[in-house]
Amino acid sequence: MTEQEWRRHRAPTLAEIEALADAAYAALPKRFTRLCEGLVIRVEDFPDNETLDDMQCESEFDLLGLFRGRGLTRGAYLSETGEPPNMIWLYRRPILDYWADSEDTLEAIVTHVLVHEIGHHFGLTDDDMEEIERRAE
Repeated sequence: MTEQEWRRHRAPTLAEIEALADAAYAALPKRFTRLCEGLVIRVEDFPDNETLDDMQCESEFDLLGLFRGRGLTRGAYLSETGEPPNMIWLYRRPILDYWADSEDTLEAIVTHVLVHEIGHHFGLTDDDMEEIERRAE
C-alpha cells in the first residue's frame, strides 16, 4: 500500500468495534446466548484506573476485555436490589494494539475476547479456557 493509500485509513471507532462484537455475539449458538440473558456488553477505549489497579496491570494496554458480575456459578439471576448487571467490557485501544502485532483478523480477535469474557460469566477461569482451547486444537 502506498503512503497515499495509508492516509485514507483510520482506526476503527468504538461503534465499529461494538458492531463487530454484536455480530460475533449474534453468531454464537442460541443455547450459549440463552445463558447470557441480561448480560451487558460495552466497548470503551481503555479500562479505568480502578480496574487497572484491581487487575494489577502495568499498562493500560494490558487488558483486552473484562467480565464483572456474579456469573452463572454464583447465581447470576439472583441479583440483589441495586446490584449492577453482569457486564463485559471490550477495550478498543488494547484490542487494536494487539491486532497490529497479530496475524488474526480484527473480527477474530474481538470474537475471541468476547467469548473469553463470556466464559468468565459461565464461571470458567483463564486456566479452564486455555485447557479448552488446547483440547480444541
